[in-house]
Amino acid sequence: MAERTGVIHDIGYRGYDGPREGTGALALTLYVTGLRHAFGLGRSGRSKVLPFLLLGLGVVPAVIVVGVVTMVRLNSLPVSYAAYLGQIQMLVTLFAAAQAPVLFSRDLRHRSIVLYLARPLPPALFALTRWASLASAILVFTLLPTLVLYGGGLLAGLDTGDETPVFLRSVALQLMLAALLAGITGLISSVALRRGFAVVASILALIVVAGVVLIVQEIAAYEGIEAVGEIAGLFSPWALHNGLAQAWEAGGRSTIVLTDAWAWTYLATALVVCAACLALLVRRFVKVGSR
Repeated sequence: MAERTGVIHDIGYRGYDGPREGTGALALTLYVTGLRHAFGLGRSGRSKVLPFLLLGLGVVPAVIVVGVVTMVRLNSLPVSYAAYLGQIQMLVTLFAAAQAPVLFSRDLRHRSIVLYLARPLPPALFALTRWASLASAILVFTLLPTLVLYGGGLLAGLDTGDETPVFLRSVALQLMLAALLAGITGLISSVALRRGFAVVASILALIVVAGVVLIVQEIAAYEGIEAVGEIAGLFSPWALHNGLAQAWEAGGRSTIVLTDAWAWTYLATALVVCAACLALLVRRFVKVGSR
């Protein structure tokens, strides 16, 4: 038998004898890192330009609105919270479409996903954590101008009892919208691994489809066939949000006025679409993790 000649060298790395944190701590760290990366934090300076530029474009008009309310001393905001969100719809969609590949496509394209899944982190939990990071980033994007309008309005003397219920309903709908946008763009980015392809596909799925839905709803309202417009609204996250915001008096602007039955149908559709996107997203990462 040949004599073993291998030796172990101590090259000075510091050992670790502390407690080993579990899967929960690992998922929390991954969530925080994903949220930071969605805004380019912890990455190159160039990565910060687009998210913060879009965020600035979304917040500055809200600051101007608050300034007008303060100087003119209006009794109410000239634009509601949900309606303002509809005005910056393009910015929110571009943010979601551009940042989803950062959280989903990169790890799959460069195969760094195997390093994550080599640790005690199940693929399903990895997918859900990434989705939660993106949904939280989108919520931050939509919530910040809403808080500016709400806080600025109260400081300008608007009635708290009138503003708070509308604000809270708008925030609840923003939670739903963020979950939907994160699910759709995250799923697309997990399949289309090239960032450019993922961004274009997300824009087609969100902006183009939303435009088609709006045209159909306008025609349906003009022709007096509201059922067609109500059905068309089921195919766009923004139509779901706007329809529910108007139906539940959150200040939304929608071409179609929903009845109570259709409002609950819109909510159920949003939940089903979100759940389906998450299921497909988990299936995608479980498949990758099994290779």
